[in-house]
Amino acid sequence: MNIRSLLEQAYRAALEAAGPARLLAPHLKGERPDFILAFGKAALPMARAALAAYPGVETLVIAPRGTENLELPGSATLMLSSHPVPDASSVTAAEAALERLGALREDQQALVLVSGGGSALMAAPDGVTLEQKQALTRELLRAGADIGEINTVRRHLSRSKGGRLAAATRAQVTALLISDVVGDDPSVIASGPTVPDATTFAEALAVLDRYSIAAPATRQHFQAGVDGKVPETPDRLPHVTNTIIGSNRHLLEAAQAYIQGQGVRAVILSDSFEGEARELARAHAALVRSVEKYGDPVKPPVVLLSGGEATVTLRGDGVGGRNLEFALALLLALGEDGLHALSAGSDGVDGSSPAAGAFLTPGSRARARAAGLEARDFLERNDSGSFFAALGDTLVTGPSGHNLNDLRLIAVGFTED
Repeated sequence: MNIRSLLEQAYRAALEAAGPARLLAPHLKGERPDFILAFGKAALPMARAALAAYPGVETLVIAPRGTENLELPGSATLMLSSHPVPDASSVTAAEAALERLGALREDQQALVLVSGGGSALMAAPDGVTLEQKQALTRELLRAGADIGEINTVRRHLSRSKGGRLAAATRAQVTALLISDVVGDDPSVIASGPTVPDATTFAEALAVLDRYSIAAPATRQHFQAGVDGKVPETPDRLPHVTNTIIGSNRHLLEAAQAYIQGQGVRAVILSDSFEGEARELARAHAALVRSVEKYGDPVKPPVVLLSGGEATVTLRGDGVGGRNLEFALALLLALGEDGLHALSAGSDGVDGSSPAAGAFLTPGSRARARAAGLEARDFLERNDSGSFFAALGDTLVTGPSGHNLNDLRLIAVGFTED
């Protein structure tokens, strides 16, 4: 059995089986909406599925650049925007969404389709300039802030996030969300534009303190909110219904089903792994050793599946992302005990790399040494993407129109045929 091929096919099969259109279809049997808004990394396939169910409905689609090859019916307007850092197109997109939703009457219905990535794709800065918000986003990412912390800050610097998008309309809103966050908290997905916000200006200010970020204009705005001079985000939205229709668990279960369909045992560890990619890699390596040595918690041969979202604290200026960094850290943590593994993001793009993720093979360490590549040096430079590209072990798919977080597959106890 070709284990590397099995892992890649499981990844691709999972993306197809848990695709946005398939997740959305069971929820498109209600009353015909008067307006559809779709935004996020999965906006295009979600919008196409909705328009197949409700042809002719006026639709606004806000999607990341690089996915414009998908066609939409004539009733839809497509706006391409920037991710992970917002730019002027993000502001234009947010203004269009706020305007169109704001024009709806109280007796009308809006269908809002939300997926991860929407925070950057639809940005309406409040209290700061776009440039200041861009710089702050980069600083938070570089500092290793998690998605919840970043979104707490962004919600309080926006006229659309933290429930403010839904608050801009009198219409009844049905929001269907695909989760890309650990725990599937709807208020965190795309910074919760249709969800009542429980976070406060004080909590947003605390995030800046936690990471020693100066950002004077942002601090001034947050302090004004703490002092009651700027309205808080809405904590009630009675005209809105929010439903999560897909999550990382769907992706893991689809991958598990594919692998077991090939006659191979697959076990899901968790869909909720968080923390530094390097720490997660060490934890996974320890689990691999336990499986190999003691058959605990499961006997080999087995494919271990895990999901969630790692973070990376940047120490260098290399090319990479959280999945590539996890793979390189796992390679080091395993020592000479190589195996087959794949760590990849479901959106098809990992950080600053053009790859979705990377493969490990039993011979990865030996091939790296033969090529003069010192794995630890690449890890310290956050240059995991260059390391695996040099080995020919990156998985390059391009943007997938998907966003169900990360998928890690580790094959323990297998021998190649």
